Amino acid sequence: MEIVEIHTDGACSGNPGPGGWGAILRCGAHEKEIWGGEPHTTNNRMEILAVIRALEQLKREVEVRVYTDSQYVQKGISEWIHGWKARGWVTAGKTPVKNADLWRALDDIAARYRIEWRWVKGHAGDKGNERADALARRGVDATRQAKCAVQGQEGGRDGAEF
Repeated sequence: MEIVEIHTDGACSGNPGPGGWGAILRCGAHEKEIWGGEPHTTNNRMEILAVIRALEQLKREVEVRVYTDSQYVQKGISEWIHGWKARGWVTAGKTPVKNADLWRALDDIAARYRIEWRWVKGHAGDKGNERADALARRGVDATRQAKCAVQGQEGGRDGAEF
């Protein structure tokens, strides 16, 4: 089975403030970049949204490796979510799970694939992470200019679907 590697990142100018997300999808020689942003959000929301938007690009059954510099995303989806769901989307401290709408969406889409969740240290020279960060910052800038939610993509023009 083919493996799609996805590098994601989120960014925010102020927290909350204008935010952006970015992702690079790669399968063999095929590559696609996607990015977007929202005018009033948090960094954690953008980190989760980057993964959701990337997984939405997948059109066939593949194995997936997601690389994120967010331990919130990596631990949230692979460890914490099981307890949240068992407790009805309440934390162990009895408070509502923050960003539950996005966690539910990520849980739904992630269930369709076999995903390996890999944490990478941010701003430490990982090329995929650096590119995803640049796309996320592009989302922040575009959102700040447009004053509304934005989304864009590049690459993938070779007709390949992920």
